[in-house]
Amino acid sequence: MDKKYNKFWLALGIILLTLILDQVIKIVVKTNMYYGQHIPVTNWFYIAFIENNGMAFGMQVMPKAVQTLMRLVFSGFILWYIWLLVKARFKTGYIVCISLIFAGAVGNVIDSIFYGAIFSQSTPMDIATFVPAGQGYADWLYGRVVDMFYFPLFEFDWPSWMPFVGGEHFIFFSPVFNLADAAISCGTIAVLLFYSHTFGESFALFKKKD
Repeated sequence: MDKKYNKFWLALGIILLTLILDQVIKIVVKTNMYYGQHIPVTNWFYIAFIENNGMAFGMQVMPKAVQTLMRLVFSGFILWYIWLLVKARFKTGYIVCISLIFAGAVGNVIDSIFYGAIFSQSTPMDIATFVPAGQGYADWLYGRVVDMFYFPLFEFDWPSWMPFVGGEHFIFFSPVFNLADAAISCGTIAVLLFYSHTFGESFALFKKKD
């Protein structure tokens, strides 16, 4: 088989596997845990169910519906970019990184588009259930992203004599995130560390005709 198609099937496999795992974990958490519930796995790793309205790690920089649509457009661009990389036979490792970023972006977009319309509200007293489409806790495009992985690796109180932070409690690492966030972060970090030159070279693809 042509190596080009090997790269295509590899990218597709990574995307599908990441999306399936991400959605299975989110649905299991959402339909079995109360909002805000923490389940300790170790003393530095918890399954902690929260939701957010924004992008990776809860960031939000624009109205929710606009943000969701912009993420859809961005995901479509990345998918086209992956196809160009495959056709041009770019490095397999780089294609893997971009595929992870794409899968993570789509994983969180799925929550934003569908979850508000197909799930009941998650609260500290009520576990969410599936409901008829359109009868959920929010309209289409207004769903909240499910997060669950919490790694408070260590924590301490800053000495009182420290300026600005004296006496405050510090937790490392405090964000709660999901598998999609992890895929985006791992793909991005790997590109920056190992494929920055390849990333620059890939801009030449946009100057070529298909």
